[in-house]
This record gives sequence, structure tokens and C-alpha cells, in this order.
Amino acid sequence: MDAITCAKLSKALTIDLPFPNARLATIALRALHVDEELSPLVHRSLSIISPSFQSPMMNSSISEDTVLRAEYRATTNRLLRVAINGFMESLGVVIGVMEELDVEVFESNSKKNITAKNVHSNHG
Repeated sequence: MDAITCAKLSKALTIDLPFPNARLATIALRALHVDEELSPLVHRSLSIISPSFQSPMMNSSISEDTVLRAEYRATTNRLLRVAINGFMESLGVVIGVMEELDVEVFESNSKKNITAKNVHSNHG
């Protein structure tokens, strides 16, 4: 984006969305990246960054990029709002699919079900 275009797109918003791990952040990025903005008056940039803080629960020796950053620029507040509303809808779909289809979720639920069945069969 050149300086003239940047000056015209004077309204801006940056959204940082943390994910549990780099794999899920990358999946979200790839899924959302395919949808281009419909208006030439809106510019969106998606990237994966490291969290700006370390949670006490995170291993401090591991530094992985787990935050999806969406940077929006538009000519008007209205266009910015409409673009972000569309992005949030798409993000909701992506996260919903992750929750339904993620392999790690299946594995952890299967282990819980197997453990629960073993407990019931051993005591029943």
C-alpha cells in the first residue's frame, strides 16, 4: 500500500485474536485469508504474531506465534464497521468449525469417553 492510498484510508483498527496454539492460529489465518475485501476502499492485512505477554500457564521457554492479527484500514468509519462485521461473522464460522472438527478435541473426548466407560464397566 503506497503513501497516497494509506492517507485515503485514514480510519484504522487492529484486532488481536489469541488462539491456544500456533497450529490453530495458522488454520484461522489460512481460512480467513481467502476472502478478499469487497470494497477497494477497505484494506485488510492478516498475520500471525507472538503474544505481547506471557501467561503464567505458558512455558516461558516456548515462544510461538499464537495471535491472529487483523489490521483494517478504510476511508470511512461506516466502511470500516461493515468490513469488521463481515470479518467477525467469518471468524465465528471458522472457530465453530474448529470446535466441531479439530482432531485434538476428538482425541481428548475419546479418551474421556473410554475412561468413563472403563470406570462404569469396572464398577457395574
